[in-house]
Amino acid sequence: MNRRHELVRENTARSVVLPVAPTRGRLRPLGLDEVRITGGFWARRRHINATATLDHCRDWMERVGWIGNFRAAVEGRIHRDRRGREFADSDVYKLLEAMAWEAGPDAGTSLDAEIGALTDAIAPAQEPDGYLNTAFGRPGQQPRYSDLEWGHELYCYGHLIQAGVARTRTRGENELAKIARRAADHVCATFGRGGIEGVCGHPQIETALVELARLTGEQRYLDQAALFVDRRGHRTLADPEFGRAYYQDEVTVRQATVLRGHAVRALYLAAGAVDVAVETGDDALLAAVVRQWEATVARRAYLTGGMGSHHRDESFGDDFALPPDRAYAETCAGVASVMLSWRLLLATGEPRFADLAERTLFNVVAASPSEDGRAFFYANTLHRRRRGAVPPADAESPRAESGLRAPWFAVSCCPTNVARTLAQLPAYLATADDHGVQVHQYADAEIATSLAGGHGVALRVRTDYPSGGNVTVRIGRSPDRPWTVSLRVPAWTASATAWLVDPDGIRRAVAPGTAEVTRLFRAGDEIRLELPVAPRWIGADPRIDAVRGTVAVQRGPLVYCAESVDLPGGHETDAIRVDPSTEPADGPDGTGATVVVAGELAAHAGLRDDAAWPYEPLGPPVASTAAERTGIVLVPYHSWANRGPSTMRVWLPTTERGHPAERSRPAERSRPAEPDGTAPGT
Repeated sequence: MNRRHELVRENTARSVVLPVAPTRGRLRPLGLDEVRITGGFWARRRHINATATLDHCRDWMERVGWIGNFRAAVEGRIHRDRRGREFADSDVYKLLEAMAWEAGPDAGTSLDAEIGALTDAIAPAQEPDGYLNTAFGRPGQQPRYSDLEWGHELYCYGHLIQAGVARTRTRGENELAKIARRAADHVCATFGRGGIEGVCGHPQIETALVELARLTGEQRYLDQAALFVDRRGHRTLADPEFGRAYYQDEVTVRQATVLRGHAVRALYLAAGAVDVAVETGDDALLAAVVRQWEATVARRAYLTGGMGSHHRDESFGDDFALPPDRAYAETCAGVASVMLSWRLLLATGEPRFADLAERTLFNVVAASPSEDGRAFFYANTLHRRRRGAVPPADAESPRAESGLRAPWFAVSCCPTNVARTLAQLPAYLATADDHGVQVHQYADAEIATSLAGGHGVALRVRTDYPSGGNVTVRIGRSPDRPWTVSLRVPAWTASATAWLVDPDGIRRAVAPGTAEVTRLFRAGDEIRLELPVAPRWIGADPRIDAVRGTVAVQRGPLVYCAESVDLPGGHETDAIRVDPSTEPADGPDGTGATVVVAGELAAHAGLRDDAAWPYEPLGPPVASTAAERTGIVLVPYHSWANRGPSTMRVWLPTTERGHPAERSRPAERSRPAEPDGTAPGT
């Protein structure tokens, strides 16, 4: 047995239910059989996902014919009856993956029958050589692999393979896994050395092939993934309308200095490159992706963690081009960003990657689904100028065009991506190494695993996070030797003080990064982390021109926004001018945020008539009097638009000229990104 097979066996012995299972790296992920979310913010989201969103996605895919495409292919009518875009197959596979993780290792759940029915619909459509796609390759359709730029055939395989991996890790060998394996073998035979010298216009298969290699121990899957990564950037694809950077084919992964082009494609490719680098021990490739991540989060990421500022091509903009009202910040890009950050955390152990994952989970992924889990945002703007129309409940919506969450889209990649992310979310909470357990994301949870030497440990996490900052870790089981419990201290605590209380009651201040307690623990010992959760003003780097003269509010990991439904007199959010000289305060319920507005809210906040020329010389600033100062309530950004049509904004204009931070900074300087990867000053 070679070393890869040995490592696969070791991973399997430790944890079966792992969405990402690297055979090397700084930290070992804990699977769904080792971490269980038991309450709080994410437990509620996961319950809605399991009880509403999964059924919603399946019902819509039946309604619009995407599941029926497989039946049409078998019955020979696909050329006239196919429904949906060329990549519609992938959403069926993402739904299967979500169901597999949600069903977990417990046999006999209601999801087992649904997974079986979908698998039975897909299996007959697979060709004898392993090819499987409903948009190409049959009479009346374009030939196989005739449109690598836009056809998404390899992309669809990627999601099929990931569904097969998920089902195998939760149930063992099964029919879906066999379908995925045959497809992967077909890809290796067709695109391996001596085969088609091409790549897919939409990266994604790279991560799937690496995960299949980790699952099976088969080297050829890893070799094929590495081949796809190395081929990228050698101009094997045709020039697209948006330029080669759109699908990352203008420069190699190793040469690139920042993520660019289509945001989802770029982030999926980077995640695949990390997987390849980790499994092959390619430190140079890993370092290249880390550099790209650093540059991207310092110059091209929104305060929410959102990625992508261009609607036209769903892409990253230039450095510091981050207009809030034109933020695309696709939900799928948020999912892909979490995938990348998680892989970098496992590879390096650096908490900054968990910081960005937290920001993105709370402010992008959590923002997409409605409170009932049956409507979604495709794009995540930071400023809504007009009240949106209510989308039809029985029709597909154009992607990103709705001002409210829509039940389904003509391109519905985001609902299924959210579903699979929430289904596997417990696996993003904690890790282990030879010395102990590391908790990266905070939720009520039960954690049980084994350390080096087979020593079992168990922890219970209790927290009011993110509404509060109290995190208590209680030891349930401990070996008779010292070991370490590590807790992430978020980067957002840098402006205040976080405290750690050890089992002896000793309280000490802890800086952003990682707080550790190493000792001989006993059952019942408790560690308490006290995080300074309170509303605070956030300023942006002055080079982000679109938000000069504005400030935002963040409370703990949550970005806040003003929504017109909370303003008196029917005013819209363009009436707001806030006074940054007064700190924001907790809202009436103790968790929101209240900010002071200077002057009465007016229809246009004191601006001239709409028909007038909108530019004029500046006069002297006019200070507001105490009598004019009123307060408005802000709400967590992830909750906006759940109360009907509204206008909304994250970045709030101030009563002062220029940005508050701009007056205290030199005009020209070069500063690194903050520890959580956000742009300097955010």
